[in-house]
Amino acid sequence: MDITTQMIKELRAQSGSGIMDCRSALLDCEGNMEKALEFLKEKGLLKAKKKAERATGAGLIEAYIHTAGRIGAMVELNCETDFVARTDEFKELAHCLAMQVTALAPKYISEEDAPEDADIKPEEDCLLLQQYIKDPTRTVKDIITETIAKVGENIKLRRFLRYELGN
Repeated sequence: MDITTQMIKELRAQSGSGIMDCRSALLDCEGNMEKALEFLKEKGLLKAKKKAERATGAGLIEAYIHTAGRIGAMVELNCETDFVARTDEFKELAHCLAMQVTALAPKYISEEDAPEDADIKPEEDCLLLQQYIKDPTRTVKDIITETIAKVGENIKLRRFLRYELGN
């Protein structure tokens, strides 16, 4: 099957993967765009798992203040190098996580961070398990994993803080 440049561009736009990865996925999946997209997502998950233990000493702190100025949040997002910390993908992720914290008021990053005796609702109280506000079909953890696959480095959400006027 002939894989056209247009097919590669379309898959790249949907997945954020590299050109050669998109071409290979389309060849392996005989031109089926949906199968190729799923193949690339699985490949991204494997990449993220391999990088999970790598140290994250660089990163940035992002703040988001809601329009009315009554609610805001700050997040510390870490990665392996300053180079990645300056990329648009990383900055966008940090901004979206700060918006997520502002909008849904999680209490913990993950279930492991909650005290053992705490009565929590994981999908509400744990940031990584919450539905992503920009795409409720995915979780915050999914979004971070996809960004790890795109930038090629481990990413960790270190901490967050949410402020609400009067609380």
